Amino acid sequence: MKAIVTERAGGPNVLQLVEMPRPRIERDDQVLVEIRAVGVNPIDYKMRNDLDRFPVTKPAILGCDGAGVVTEVGAGVARFKPGDEVYFCQPGFNGRQGTYAEYAVVDEALVAHKPKSLDFVHAAAAPLVLITAWEALYDRARLQNGQTVLVPGGAGGVGHMAIQLARIVGARVASSVSSDDKARFVAELGAERVICYRSEDVVEAVRSWTGGEGVDVAFDTLGDDVFRQCCAAARVYGDLVTILLPPPDIDWTDARIRNLRISLEMMLTPVLLELPEWEKHQGHILASAAELFDQGRLKVQVARTFPLEEAAAAQEYLEKRHPIGKVVLTLA
Repeated sequence: MKAIVTERAGGPNVLQLVEMPRPRIERDDQVLVEIRAVGVNPIDYKMRNDLDRFPVTKPAILGCDGAGVVTEVGAGVARFKPGDEVYFCQPGFNGRQGTYAEYAVVDEALVAHKPKSLDFVHAAAAPLVLITAWEALYDRARLQNGQTVLVPGGAGGVGHMAIQLARIVGARVASSVSSDDKARFVAELGAERVICYRSEDVVEAVRSWTGGEGVDVAFDTLGDDVFRQCCAAARVYGDLVTILLPPPDIDWTDARIRNLRISLEMMLTPVLLELPEWEKHQGHILASAAELFDQGRLKVQVARTFPLEEAAAAQEYLEKRHPIGKVVLTLA
């Protein structure tokens, strides 16, 4: 099969297109998927830049998101059969393989039937950002109807999912963006208060929108100064969820006095730490989201597609351009 691999850390040029043997099912709870499309995420180029920090087998095949067709199932697999169209998120940790390839063996627990309303490209764009936003808002913050949420970077992969998931449960959303195009996009998704951070003070805008109180939930998807903004924008006894490490030099005094509940979200944990029950939870998220896609209550935005052979260009585009929505690799 064709695959994109890297033997060492570095820039996009370390990614190489190679021919390698098709992977084989080794456990009863695995499925073999012929991949039709691959979602590209920031974790992909972060792994490429610092490969030795991650538990991958070299030559490493990067990529977490995939959508395709089941071609073979393990003896213990009951939910899938050859020919099923599926989508999933599986990082190539602990002996597993990533998704920048024509085939991948995937843990059954992480797999769900592809939404009927989505083609392979849009299905592949969804899993990692969807699971991240779902776990952050629903599992960590316990978001409820009528609450207010701040989603910085709402036009990005995680951000545009978070806005929609918040609206689905009846929460009100504010989102900060960098351009008029992104402002229009997040407003169409349901953001009630759109803040252009280049011309407005985000914290002051949030406080004005909430009558001086701050939001019930602030969801940091960008880190550093945005984490600090979220601390200041959350209400007393509010929630702050971040998908990145808090800045090492942050002064926690105000957050402590105001009794903020700080939660960390990393959707890679179930595979990284080998937690079968949490793998099942992520598969359940994808199955539940498939119903929302097919009901027209959830959508995924694809900014641009690249062929698998141009994986390096796709990563570079995502890292430098910060597009609206997701970047996807396609396979013939």
